[in-house]
This record gives sequence, structure tokens and C-alpha cells, in this order.
Amino acid sequence: MKIRTIRQWGVAALCLGSLPVAAQTQEDPNDSDALELNPVVVTATLAPRTADETLSSVTVIDEATLRRQDPTSLTEIFRGQPGVDVVSNGSFGKSSSVYIRGTNSDQNVLLIDGIRLRSATTGSAAYEYLDPRMFQRAEIVRGPKGSLYGADAMGGVIQLFTSEGEAGAPQPYISAGTGSFDTQRYSAGLSGSSGGTRYSFAGSRFNTDGTAIRRDGEEKDYDNTSAIVRVSHTFDSGAETGVLALRGRGSTEFDGGETDFVQQVAGVYGEISVTNTWRSRLTLSESKDEQDIYRTFGDSVFDTRTHTARWENTLNMGRHELIVGTEFMSDSISASDSYAEDSRDNFAVFAQGLFEFNPVSVQASLRHDDNEAFGEEVTGSLALGFALTDNHMLRASYGTAFRAPTFNDLYYPYDESTYRGTTFIYEGNPDIQPETSETYELGIRGQYQPYFWDMAIYQNNIDNLIAWGSESTGPSVQTYRPENVSEARIRGAELSAGAEFSEWTLAAALTYTDPEDRDTGKRLRRRASQSARFDIDRALGDWSLGGSWVVQNHRYEDAANRERIGGFGLINLRAGWEFAPQWSARLTVENALDKEYETARDYLNAGRAAFVSVHYGK
Repeated sequence: MKIRTIRQWGVAALCLGSLPVAAQTQEDPNDSDALELNPVVVTATLAPRTADETLSSVTVIDEATLRRQDPTSLTEIFRGQPGVDVVSNGSFGKSSSVYIRGTNSDQNVLLIDGIRLRSATTGSAAYEYLDPRMFQRAEIVRGPKGSLYGADAMGGVIQLFTSEGEAGAPQPYISAGTGSFDTQRYSAGLSGSSGGTRYSFAGSRFNTDGTAIRRDGEEKDYDNTSAIVRVSHTFDSGAETGVLALRGRGSTEFDGGETDFVQQVAGVYGEISVTNTWRSRLTLSESKDEQDIYRTFGDSVFDTRTHTARWENTLNMGRHELIVGTEFMSDSISASDSYAEDSRDNFAVFAQGLFEFNPVSVQASLRHDDNEAFGEEVTGSLALGFALTDNHMLRASYGTAFRAPTFNDLYYPYDESTYRGTTFIYEGNPDIQPETSETYELGIRGQYQPYFWDMAIYQNNIDNLIAWGSESTGPSVQTYRPENVSEARIRGAELSAGAEFSEWTLAAALTYTDPEDRDTGKRLRRRASQSARFDIDRALGDWSLGGSWVVQNHRYEDAANRERIGGFGLINLRAGWEFAPQWSARLTVENALDKEYETARDYLNAGRAAFVSVHYGK
């Protein structure tokens, strides 16, 4: 196994190393149509900056990539991206966690058009309930962003963007498809603009019989109906206002029961230019995570809401920029079981300075949070960039973050249930302490017209890491309770590259993570330490062909590192055909080699799955 792993990594490194060389041989500096792989990113700094100017490790998954790969879930396109790991209790709407740089899923922030979505009880987002066809773009920012986004942004931030509405006449689109496991997918939308008004409306339906998530188990189905409305208007004065509403509703079966869910975000904003150099924006939003769980041994309801008011002010000072603002956030829960506390408020003020002293760039931010349950906390970050040449940017950064315990961590009511002869007990811990972290990072990016490469090394020191552990408290009795790990250290390195030349589109990523519990010297549970991802696509006239290869090594189910979960390699294939103006057909084959694999003990992911679809408009 060790020899095979070394051989796989050798091939991966060779492929990644040759990618920019191949691109460079095709580079034509006079080709104005060549795509510059240096996209504008807003998540990393709250302001539009190209990827190299952000001084952060960032990955952008654009609309073309989403449409080419046409994933059945967001987690499939996230898996293997630089610094990103995914753990799922099966495929198709089953509980999933997204780890960024070895941090827990609840130590990362998910935003949809700037609105945070998460469960206030678990602290993490239900990525598995979000339909990829509802989104146009994704930005993955790695590293602490607590000073910009507050608690939970210890490992990074993922932001999903919906369509704003293209300029011009109404543009409709429609899509229908079917595939393995009696899966059916439908989506339709309309977008455009008129005068100063831009609009986008879309809906989707996904349903499948699913697969067995346990060996010799029954198929577990999943269905999801989603809709989105986004409208904005820009006045002659330059002021802008807009509304957004996205809602997903459905059900998913799991081993021993079924969950009915609702995922929803809604917001309204207004933005004005107070002066030529001062622009102000106020956003009011609400997010919902509602889950009704039906099990053989009892039913549960967990409904959580987060209301947020955020005021940002951007001051332009020539080549420099200052952003200052305030944020009020209120979490509330309604559950079938009584929690000792069911609401919590947090008020924050923050500031960020973006300074350009060519060839040196400086980014500094500071945030003060006042949490109703845990008092005051100050976080900050400092990033320095040095332009070695026009094409190479060296960066170094330091950042702090914190995470307040969730309602489940603190107050989860005593819950006892028996399944397959084993009694499971869950309970919160009111003595749990907030997590705090310090992260150091050094990176360098090479940016050219048809290709880029990026390397980064980092270390994240986390104090009082919250981990739900289990112990045997009697014959066939397992008790789950959160405890603080006094210190965790996560070290890592990332290497990524991408290129577009001739008719080829290439992307590659290598990730090494060393997430260690410093008390025991063991690896943190459910984290792979090595992963690689390669994406390759080729346009052939009206046809396109492509594939992805994702490789990960083993992980451990338990904190003691006794229950080993084997590594795996996946190959996904795809083909597209534009058979008429505005019309196209797509075929995707996920897990083409029918690999049996799991990322959580005894939870199987889907084997080979093929899907075909027809599209009009995009």
C-alpha cells in the first residue's frame, strides 16, 4: 500500500509539474482571446480584487466549470480542491461535512450572496441540501477570516453566488435529465435586465431512489425542490437596492429514519454613494435551517434562524481603501427537546485597510465581537505582499479567529436511544470553552495570461478545540459528549495550478495536511492527510470531453486512530454536445471505475453512476 501511494503521488507531482510547462509552450502574448486565469474575488477582502491581489489562498469555481462538470452535489466539486476535504454519510442528500485546511466543518463559514447559512444547533452548513444548478460561481478562501466574518471563520470561507441577471433581453434556460438510481433532474430559469433593473428567477427539482449507505442495506432516497428570486435596481444617482430569496425544500432517508428539511436565505440591501469617495451599504437578512427528523425510536424537530444586520462603509483614498462597519447577529432555535438557552446575540464592529505601496501591498483588519454568552473577543489579521516581478507575488500573513460553542455543544438535551442492540447517549457540556486560533501562512503565486500556479504553507494553532468524543459507559452503551482538546496543531502545504490554451482547460491541486491533537500526538478524526485532484477538458468543435481524477489517502474514524478508513481514487468522466444553436446535451459518469469507498465508518458512497441531460440556453 505504501509503495502504491508513493507511486501515485509521484505521477501526480509529475503531471502537476508539467502542466504550466505545457501551457507555456502554447502561450501567445498577442492572443487577446486567451483567458487570464486571475479572476476577480470579493470574499477574501470584502472588495473586488484579482486572485493575486487578495494576498490569500483562494480557489474560484466559475460558471463554465460548474456547467461542464454538472455535479449532482456541491460536495463532489469541492472534494479534492486545494485544502478542502469532504466527509459524507453516503451519497445524495446525506449528511456531509466540508473541512478546510483540517478544521471542522463548523469552523468554516458558508455564504450565499453574502448571507450566512448554517444551523445554530450544529454550527455547520448543510451543503448536501443545496442544488449546484442554483449557483453560478463559488469562491473558496482558505485561512482565518474571523476579523471580516466573525466567529466560525477559522479555517476559511466558502461563498456561493447566484445569477445577477445578464444585460439585455430576457434569457430563458431549461434543463432536463435522468440517470442511475432512477434519478431525475429538472431546472428552468429566466434572467435579464431592463433599464436599471436586473432580475433572475430559477427553479429546480431533483429526486432519486438513491443507493444503500450500509452494506446489504436498503436504498435511501432523496428529493429536493429549490427556487430563487433575485432582483436589483440601480438609480440614476448610482444608488442601488436589491432583494434575494433562495429556498430549498425536500426529504432524505437515512439509516433508521427520514429527514424533512428546509434551507432558506432571504435578504434586502441598499447601497448609496455618500460622497465621491465614500460608499455605504446596509444589508438585512435572515437564514433558516429547519429539519424534522423521523426515527423508529422517536421524532425530533430542530428549527434555527439567524437574523443579521450588516452595515459596510467603503472609503477610497486613491490607491488605498478603508472598509469599516458593524454587524448584529441574532440566533434562535425552536426544538422538540427543551434547550437550557434558545437564543443568543452577537454585536461586532470591524475595520479593514487595503494599502498599495508598489511593489508592497499591506492588508490589515481588526474586529471586536461582543457575544451575549461569552463576552468580548478581538480578532485581527495582517497580510503583506511583495511583487517580485509583474508575474510573481510573494505573500505572508498572520490571523486570529475564535468560535463560540454551538447550542448543541453547550445545551444539547440528554438523549438516549437504542439501535441494533446498542444504546446511544448524547448530551451537551455547559462547561465547554470557546475555541481560539492563530494562523501563519507563507505563499507565492505565479500569474500569466494563459496559466497560473500557487504554493502555500501554513500552521494553525487552535486552543480549546471542541470535539465530540464517545466512550463506552456500560455494556453496549456509547456516550457522546463534547470536550475541549487543549491544543491542536494543523500544518499543511498546498500546490495548485490551472491553464487554458488552445482547446484545453486544465486544473490541478496537491494538498498535504497534518492535523494533530497535541495532547495525544494522534491525527484529528476523519481527516485525510494527502489528496490530489486533476481536471482536464478538451473542446472538439461542437463536442467537449473531460474528466476528473481525485485521490485521497486513509483517515481515522476515532480520536485514538484505531479505526482506519482506507484511501481511494475516483475517476469522473463527462462529455458535451452542442447539437443546435442554444441546445446542448451532456453525459457525466461519476465514479467510473465503480470504486467502493467511504469517508465515514460504515457509510458507503455511491458506485458508478451515469447521468444524461438536455439543456436549452446554457
